[in-house]
Amino acid sequence: MLKVIQDHSPWYAEGLRFKCTGCGQCCTGAPGYVWVNEEEIQNIADYLNLTIKEFSSRYLRRVQGRLSLLELPKSYDCIFLKDKKCQIYSVRPTQCRTYPWWPQLLKSKDDWKTAARFCEGIQLDAPVVPFETIEKQRTIQEMTNGDPVQLELPT
Repeated sequence: MLKVIQDHSPWYAEGLRFKCTGCGQCCTGAPGYVWVNEEEIQNIADYLNLTIKEFSSRYLRRVQGRLSLLELPKSYDCIFLKDKKCQIYSVRPTQCRTYPWWPQLLKSKDDWKTAARFCEGIQLDAPVVPFETIEKQRTIQEMTNGDPVQLELPT
């Protein structure tokens, strides 16, 4: 009897080519959400020398029980994207830190290829990011993506 050995490794087990170019494309485009938690809100507010109340009233919106950074109304750019650069890069939210290692972009080679059309950092000559690094970032994104923030927005 012939035994069939199935490989349960993800399609990207050999790593993926990526190097952030700082182009800002992941911060612009179609409407979306940049979810933030209480720690991230505090860090960004501190970085901007604002109180939580000031930061919340200027830069946050509540969506389905969660808090998201605002977008500019016409371009849908993140409120913190200026001249194609993140103004809060050192304290950017986890969602931003873990891009492009999001579960939905890693589902299949086709999903990754689609992401590459919008992200110039996903390219054939970029260095290979090891599987372990990808998995760590993907796990961080999965763990933080679903937690609603109970912080009250000022009225």
